[in-house]
Amino acid sequence: MSGKYGDLIKQARLPESQKNSPTAPPDQTGETTEEATEPEVNLCVKVPVSLRRHWSAEAKRQGTTMTSVIVEALKAKFGEPG
Repeated sequence: MSGKYGDLIKQARLPESQKNSPTAPPDQTGETTEEATEPEVNLCVKVPVSLRRHWSAEAKRQGTTMTSVIVEALKAKFGEPG
């Protein structure tokens, strides 16, 4: 992709594990080696578009991702296996 924002768009499309995170070193991301090596799957949830827009904007304002918020909420509610 070429243009003024091409590199930024390419960086945004990379999975979280491939992005360079200036806020946390790679060893302090909170992932254990087991979680990092286990394949990831999609978790599809249907929500109203207005809520998704609001949540997405709030996550960006707070410098987090919706994925990390959802995973944190599910772990708090149901715990982890084992």
